[in-house]
Amino acid sequence: MPSSPTREAIRTARRVVVKIGSSSISHPDGGLDRAKLDKLATVLEERMCAGSDVFVVSSGAISAGITPLKLHKRPRDIATKQAAAAVGQVELAKAWGESFDRYGRTVAQVLLTASDLGKRDRARNAQNTLDRIRLLHGVPIINENDTVATDEIRFGDNDRLAALVAHLVSADALILLSDVDGLYDSDPRQGNATFIPEVAHPAVIDGVEAGDGGALGTGGMASKLSSALLAADAGVPVLLAASYEADAALRDASVGTVFMARPKRMTAKKFWVRYSADNAGTLIVDEGAAAAVRRRRSLLAAGVVTGEGDFHGGDVVEVRTREGELVGRGIVSYAAGEMEFMYRMSTDELPKDMHAPVIHADDLVLV
Repeated sequence: MPSSPTREAIRTARRVVVKIGSSSISHPDGGLDRAKLDKLATVLEERMCAGSDVFVVSSGAISAGITPLKLHKRPRDIATKQAAAAVGQVELAKAWGESFDRYGRTVAQVLLTASDLGKRDRARNAQNTLDRIRLLHGVPIINENDTVATDEIRFGDNDRLAALVAHLVSADALILLSDVDGLYDSDPRQGNATFIPEVAHPAVIDGVEAGDGGALGTGGMASKLSSALLAADAGVPVLLAASYEADAALRDASVGTVFMARPKRMTAKKFWVRYSADNAGTLIVDEGAAAAVRRRRSLLAAGVVTGEGDFHGGDVVEVRTREGELVGRGIVSYAAGEMEFMYRMSTDELPKDMHAPVIHADDLVLV
């Protein structure tokens, strides 16, 4: 694979998040494949010995719980999935611990849900914990907390979780390892698919057909593609590669598809508003206000037609046109109850304690 600035940035990255899919460490019928897991641990150890800090986002808990619970296939209902995850998390942590113990390394299990990263204080706590594990020379093994997650707050086989963690820990690169060797313009199993070695801009992948996850995973190419674009948009270069090529992926990024990062890394606050924060409500704005927001101007009460949801000052809300088009997300200055008395009113008509913008330009992110 020809070298490129993006591949070089991934090769020399000092802080790396590596996401490992369920199929990469599991048998086809469920249960952990210790040979695969040990091989990946060896590759990760080599990268750490080369001077990188590595944060592992590992799927596989549900798959790991299939055999101990004597299930015949991956469960479909949420309750059984959570039961399998509860058993499988123990098996998964034990397997990673034993594998890294060969190199004298201690692993730390970190379980997260979308809501953990959707709240700034909880996200900050997670960030501090991960950084302290790093400073203590532990290997964070991060996974979604499937035992309490529901369909509404799932990350999608940890692909999105990996992208969020990459920004959370200020990673220099994100490597997504799974059962696919990169991005194609259509399903390569169907033939006539063209490999895409580098994505320099989202427009490059217009028309790409991305499929769903396999039997042991929930991510699929659509999830990986979305997560890679998310991380790249936040300023983190991404490599999408097959786990059987993990040695080359971790050594010199000479395989797979790379996603070029935006030149300037998105601030933690902007990233949180755009990608991580829970959406507490919606503000419906007129055409003039929508145009102002698109020009990165503050949203004033005069341009807000109405609102939806029980939000409070400091919450993140969506900004939409009357036709339902999503314009942006931002941190609202007032509660929903206060906003009821502010719709369509100019600043001069409002009390002095309500002269602040509904959403300040510094707290707005276009989407």
